[in-house]
Amino acid sequence: MRAGHNPAMPYMPAFIAPARFSDAAAALDQVRSIYNGGLQHLRDAMLRFVAGESLPGRVRACYPFVRVHTHTVSRLTPPANAGLSYGFVAGPGRYETTLTRPDLFSRYYQEQFRLLLENHQVEIEVGTSTQPIPIHFSFAENDHIEGTMSVERRALMRDVFDLPDLAAMDDGIANGTFVAQPGEAMPLSLFTAARVDYSLHRLRHYTGTAPEWFQNFVLFTNYQFYIDEFVRLGREAMADENSGYVAFIEPGNVITRRRGLPAGSSENFGDALNGTQGTPPPRLPQMPAYHLVREDRTGITMVNIGVGPANAKTITDHVAVLRPHAWMMLGHCAGLRQGQQLGDYVLAHAYVREDHVLDEELPLWVPIPALSEIQLALEQAVADVTGMQGSQLKKIMRTGTVASTDNRNWELLPGNQPQRRFSQSRAVALDMESATIAANGFRFRVPYGTLLCVSDKPLHGEIKLPGMANHFYRERVEQHLRIGMAAIEILRSEGSTRLHSRKLRSFAEVAFQ
Repeated sequence: MRAGHNPAMPYMPAFIAPARFSDAAAALDQVRSIYNGGLQHLRDAMLRFVAGESLPGRVRACYPFVRVHTHTVSRLTPPANAGLSYGFVAGPGRYETTLTRPDLFSRYYQEQFRLLLENHQVEIEVGTSTQPIPIHFSFAENDHIEGTMSVERRALMRDVFDLPDLAAMDDGIANGTFVAQPGEAMPLSLFTAARVDYSLHRLRHYTGTAPEWFQNFVLFTNYQFYIDEFVRLGREAMADENSGYVAFIEPGNVITRRRGLPAGSSENFGDALNGTQGTPPPRLPQMPAYHLVREDRTGITMVNIGVGPANAKTITDHVAVLRPHAWMMLGHCAGLRQGQQLGDYVLAHAYVREDHVLDEELPLWVPIPALSEIQLALEQAVADVTGMQGSQLKKIMRTGTVASTDNRNWELLPGNQPQRRFSQSRAVALDMESATIAANGFRFRVPYGTLLCVSDKPLHGEIKLPGMANHFYRERVEQHLRIGMAAIEILRSEGSTRLHSRKLRSFAEVAFQ
């Protein structure tokens, strides 16, 4: 027991007093110090608990926080920050958020700190919050020490450690329903630290890869054929010594390094790339993820989300905490127009939301706008990859409304009611995921887009038959995937600041991107 410790009080690490900073890097160092000290305290206590020791009271460590006070609505925005839709608070007041995993979010945090300092010309404060770090979130990637405990010992954990508290993880800030209580600070970020940690753990579970490997551009698909092609292209890139990618990661954190990459040459991934190579899982996770990694994290992550809006919502709920620059849906759809041909592309510029998984978080009366940066990149990519322009391009790609439904057998409903609604909406294509991914992008301020490929036309008697399907997959999957990857190349070359559109942010928005 620590000398002088009162067993009635939580057993906590040495207190680090709040401090003010005018330098973003120094503020980040303080965040690291508080967070790492808290994690070490929890891990040491957990090891003792597993060994059967009696601990000196309830064990607790709390997340670091960052806080900023402003006293005026005006701000001094340097020319380099002009046009950014984030990096400043909405008005005078006290704003703060809790922080986690400074090892993973170091670049992101330092950039947010820098923008606050430059735009408001005030110091930022870093200290220890009152929000406990749940013991589950203190474990390292491959720590499973709780599995060695008896059932009786595990039951005692709740009496000794803080467990995840769902009340600290809701999405009220992102949903625009959060109201600060009198005396309470207003939020700086869409997500609290506990909400971020929760999603990081879920990502490991659902995708079979560590959050560290996720890149800032994400492709979602609803067919394994696209993943097979992505794996082929990823391994092909690793064989090219001049590739801009440094590694390809598969489920189980299986790492393929780029040929000729010198040991320790990766500034951001050096330890990971030179360490364990991972182990292929005995079976694929629910939504396997694959990562074509760039040194600056502007590579490409691709996730097979399977079929249905529930999976689409689940994965985007969790990927959103990584604050990607964009996510896009590449998949198959039903063509609803007579003039469409199998293999034609559909570029979504509006959505009919009959997925029913986001109605509580994002009411149906909220429009989901098309984002010009994404639309133009996808259209240009289709032209570049297919070699078609003008009227020829319009013959193979249609821009229009995509309807997403949660009923896979919608065409069997009596009375043709869904067909009537889709006709009234002017929908040109139907799937089960795209509207969900776009709506959650809007909700979480993540730029989004959709490019689908017509694989059947059920209203016109053209359904997928085995022979037709196999031919279609051979013909279109590679081209479709290359279009998505080309669109990312275009977006990357234009810079990420253009992507984070004002269209995705409200008039009382959090400062963090």
